[in-house]
Amino acid sequence: MKSGRITVFTKPWTGPLEGLAEKIAALGFDGVELAVRPGYQVTPDENVTAGLLDAVRTFKAHGLVIDSIASEVSERTIAACGDAGIDLIRTMAPIDMTQGYAASVDGYRRHYDSMLPLLDRHGVTLGVQNHYGYFIGSAAGLMQLVGHYAPKHVCAVLDMAHCGVAGEPTDMAVNIAKSHITRLVNFKSAFRKRQNGPEEEARFRVHWTTHQHGAYSWKDYVTALREMGYRGSFCLPAEYSDPSGKGQRMGDGILPLVREDLAHLRSLLEGAAG
Repeated sequence: MKSGRITVFTKPWTGPLEGLAEKIAALGFDGVELAVRPGYQVTPDENVTAGLLDAVRTFKAHGLVIDSIASEVSERTIAACGDAGIDLIRTMAPIDMTQGYAASVDGYRRHYDSMLPLLDRHGVTLGVQNHYGYFIGSAAGLMQLVGHYAPKHVCAVLDMAHCGVAGEPTDMAVNIAKSHITRLVNFKSAFRKRQNGPEEEARFRVHWTTHQHGAYSWKDYVTALREMGYRGSFCLPAEYSDPSGKGQRMGDGILPLVREDLAHLRSLLEGAAG
């Protein structure tokens, strides 16, 4: 397999960009997916235009690219990405159960339709990622939403961790969405962990972990991507559950876990290329 960039999602780190770029470069990544959200270095409302230009310069000085951003889909954000030379916005599709599933999907389609002229004008693609729970969660669901769009406008960002939690097989998921898996795929791991004893009605939560403990095989995912001829980027979302069970680990405490997962992914990609 011809290996594309390997990037890391910057969600765990909210400190200054200069220190973040130094950290990511030292880890050995090719670039980042930048979190453009409230509370982060660049926000969608306050400073997205100037902030993205500054972020691109900062990461470039450390030999890194901003391969994608994770943010809202708006005219302002699309235009700012175009100005900064960032051509992919990753988003997700939560389901509003007060409307229901079908109405939520229709709402996303109307929104994406309204953005198509802007995407063309600024040379930006929307990448929709699946997510477990009250989201579009599977490859099948992604293709129901994005399948009628040209991938240059709206592509699928397949995250097998969420498919794995739902029980969707890896080779089948890639086969379902292969026409739209063109730009970015995620590599992270999760499983459902029981929270109470066997004598009670079972309660589970999703636990985020390293590559060897997830509900799917990273090797099988790389193999399926190789067989479909994938040539895009690979992102480590750097998501690991806090040992307390309350939320995601944040900050530099995750660095050993990120290094482990990066080394494993590189070994798989190098093996697939051989």
